Amino acid sequence: MTPVALMVGSSRVIPASGIVHPVGNVDLGPEAEKKLRRAIVEMALETLQTKLTEQKLFPRPVSV
Repeated sequence: MTPVALMVGSSRVIPASGIVHPVGNVDLGPEAEKKLRRAIVEMALETLQTKLTEQKLFPRPVSV
């Protein structure tokens, strides 16, 4: 979905794990997935605080 977000002009784009599970990864155990979800939410909050003048693709949050 990242290419679509960039194509339609979304100002802030955070790559996800996949279309089916954008905020998680079913291949991880419950605790690891919870940490990943938290990292994604924290990244999203940081991007909202970032002042932008143009479209930006942020790095994918890594599993902890």
